[in-house]
Amino acid sequence: MNEEAIQGLKPERVWHYFREISAIPRGSKNEKAVLEYIKKTAAAMGLKAKQDKVGNVVVFKPATPGKEGSTTVVLQVHTDMVCEKNRDVQHDFLKDGIKFHREGNYIKADGTTLGSDDGIGVASLLALLEDKSLVHGPIEGLFTIDEETGLTGANHIEPGFITGKIMMNLDSEEEGVLYIGCAGGLDTTMTVPVKRKAVTGKVAVLNVMIRGLKGGHSGVDIHLGRANALKLLTRTLMAIDAKTKMRLVSLEGGSKHNAIPREAEATIAIPAADEAKVAKVAAECEAAFKNAFGTTDPDVKVLVEKVKKVKPAFDDKSKAAVLGVLDALPHGVIRMSSDIPDLVETSTNVAVLKTSAAGVTIVTSQRSSIESEKDMIAAQVASVGRLAGAKIKPSDGYPGWQPNVNSAVLARGKEVYRNMYGKEPAVKAIHAGLECGIINDRVGGDVDTISFGPTIIGPHSPDECVAIDSVEKFYRYLTEIVKSVA
Repeated sequence: MNEEAIQGLKPERVWHYFREISAIPRGSKNEKAVLEYIKKTAAAMGLKAKQDKVGNVVVFKPATPGKEGSTTVVLQVHTDMVCEKNRDVQHDFLKDGIKFHREGNYIKADGTTLGSDDGIGVASLLALLEDKSLVHGPIEGLFTIDEETGLTGANHIEPGFITGKIMMNLDSEEEGVLYIGCAGGLDTTMTVPVKRKAVTGKVAVLNVMIRGLKGGHSGVDIHLGRANALKLLTRTLMAIDAKTKMRLVSLEGGSKHNAIPREAEATIAIPAADEAKVAKVAAECEAAFKNAFGTTDPDVKVLVEKVKKVKPAFDDKSKAAVLGVLDALPHGVIRMSSDIPDLVETSTNVAVLKTSAAGVTIVTSQRSSIESEKDMIAAQVASVGRLAGAKIKPSDGYPGWQPNVNSAVLARGKEVYRNMYGKEPAVKAIHAGLECGIINDRVGGDVDTISFGPTIIGPHSPDECVAIDSVEKFYRYLTEIVKSVA
């Protein structure tokens, strides 16, 4: 299937390498096999590589004869991918490669994330390292690990691991745009303790499910106003609770801190005579959600199914605390930038919900291009949790990447794009997290950096796809700017 999907696509070697790495499971923290592939491929090209203690790999491509004095350029990508799938898809991300197909101008996976974020970057870098016809200065191809769940590779690069003073990050998702800044972020995890009581009497045990949402990247897509499955589930449960004596047994939803949750479900127990009431409430909630999110999430569904097993449920105080904190937690855009048009400045994502013996754990993610505002929204989220008696655990977080409009590589990048395509590229900052600022800080703070990439739609969700024509434009631009800076 993958071979057929890329047949005839250009650049041939980019798609070749994308097919190769798609066959290798490479979810975050499971990159060992793909890193071995990269080192083996580099050796076959006759190029030297080294690996640091945390796992990052750098491949060295010596300058074309006569270009040895050019500034060393770092081309940087991350090797991991977000592992998301539709509930009805059978796929083990630890063992199975990604299956994809062609739909018109797009390559799309079969019910899973595609991994074009940042698989196209990895494939393009391998193709460039292989290209013997390219005229270039010294190149350091930097392949980092675990970008998606902690920016681990970037955070642990040691000074001296790379030496280049120009860096091009190949992890952006809009062809024709040069990115020069990004938001910083952190996670705030809270666990609400719960007490349980046995469920007695004649009851019906039901699963209440939210399905059919688009989800998406919690940075790139947060401004689109898409529905959050955890928030819709909370609204549905509160509506049911208002109509019948509901016992709450468990809640689950979402799977990644950096993805807007697409699915969620809860198990409840109600008086057996009230099944029809619950069905009516679910239908009313679904109609309300379709009315509110008809443009962004037209396929939203609220489903109810009967289950047999009765487990102890939360007591009334615990139920009120859990539903209250989920209802009160902010989600979405908090503030747009006053300085950069259409840029989300600050946001928060209610991301993951799990029930365990310890209680109900809620993972949230905060982003901002202003450090103090990032800390502010994280503190606000934590305060909501504390009101419910939750135990709060913040992550260390990561800094943003401060834009430099006077960047020399930016000026060169704009010139190259204008000469190639007859128009100016857009210059933007992005609300998602990129590794640029972290790497810059780790290696000395004086690396002139831009980020660019092909057009990727729906990253971090099973709707992810990459525009075929944009890959060719992106790769041609990459080779031309590498030539130009030499």
